[in-house]
Amino acid sequence: MTALQHPARVAIIGGGPAGLMAAEIVRAAGHTVDLYEAKGSPGRKFLIAGKGGLNLTHSDPPALFVSRYRERADAVGTWLTDFDAEALRAWALQFGVETYVGTSGRVFPVDRKAAPLLRGWVRRLKDQGVRFHVQHRWTGWTADGALRLETPEGEVSVAADAVVLALGGGSWPELGSDGAWVAPLQARGVDIAPLKPANCGFDIDWTAYFRERQAGAPLKPVVAHWTGLDGTAHSLQGECVITANGIEGSLIYALAADLRDTLERDGQVQLQLDLLPGQTEAQLLDKLRKPRQGRSFGEHLRRQLGLGGVKSALLFEVLGKEAGQLPAEAVAAALKRLPLSLLRPRPIDEVISTAGGVRLEALNEALMLRDLPGTFCAGEMLDWEAPTGGYLLTACYASGVRAGRGVVAFLER
Repeated sequence: MTALQHPARVAIIGGGPAGLMAAEIVRAAGHTVDLYEAKGSPGRKFLIAGKGGLNLTHSDPPALFVSRYRERADAVGTWLTDFDAEALRAWALQFGVETYVGTSGRVFPVDRKAAPLLRGWVRRLKDQGVRFHVQHRWTGWTADGALRLETPEGEVSVAADAVVLALGGGSWPELGSDGAWVAPLQARGVDIAPLKPANCGFDIDWTAYFRERQAGAPLKPVVAHWTGLDGTAHSLQGECVITANGIEGSLIYALAADLRDTLERDGQVQLQLDLLPGQTEAQLLDKLRKPRQGRSFGEHLRRQLGLGGVKSALLFEVLGKEAGQLPAEAVAAALKRLPLSLLRPRPIDEVISTAGGVRLEALNEALMLRDLPGTFCAGEMLDWEAPTGGYLLTACYASGVRAGRGVVAFLER
């Protein structure tokens, strides 16, 4: 660690991956680092995200990886030049956490657990001198520019030579990512894009009969067809889940941004599902035209097409009870492009992540606020988004590195 004659005092607000990484970079440069976390321990969302298996990053080739950040690909791509997927895997190995590439290209720790990595990281930071202050919630600034923090003992103020805000989005309020930072930043004139649901499910007006019997049922495999904001047709195969309110799952999350933005612009959006991606429409039509021999239409679908369970129920939900009376051409077309009208995204407080946040235009390349010199922002509170698959976490790490290096350069000046 660099020994500085006059180390500066740096405050990191937020104990998620972006904040922890910024703390690591700044402390390694020899500065005094205090990390303030609103909850009782750091990394709570990190732990929850890894509950079903920590998806640390993705093995996509670099150009494809960067494209996942949509409109912010250029900006996030520059962060990834500091710290990309391979750098993240190498960093994890420092803690004895080996990783592997799953069949989907996603990268996981061998034990698939988040807790060992987080414990090792926090322990190392403490050993290096980072001072952790839990149950310290940032609420803004005092009149003289000090940080205001609510604690169980009351409000305290903290002066710092530089600050990194890494306060998360708005989608996990119980874990600290509650978006409460929006108001104090806006009060200081910071330009913030409204927070929106990302990686979210959507509401559909199911009948009570379908909802009661199919909620929780997985739909796999299916191919989703949708139209992007620019009018371009897209398709993607994957898996999703019927919910009591509508539909969600990895396939839906991957196209949620397009669906959400189209809904916002047009007031309506339609998702079409191919329920039988392994069969062509011509093949389906040929099978549908075969004699039923007295069997019900549902049984005919099962025997001839292999269609049953939730897929069969979904077909009847959309076409109605009289689906068997429709022309075979209409049924075959519906099986390949079953239309679902989406009503709205699920509420922010129950989705995986949020879009919107501090606009990147309000920051310089080092992620310092242009109008608040010495104050940097990192992580999900910035205005970018990405699908699940390790892209969210990688960009949070990378932004923490970028902000941390920005702090060091700022203090040297």
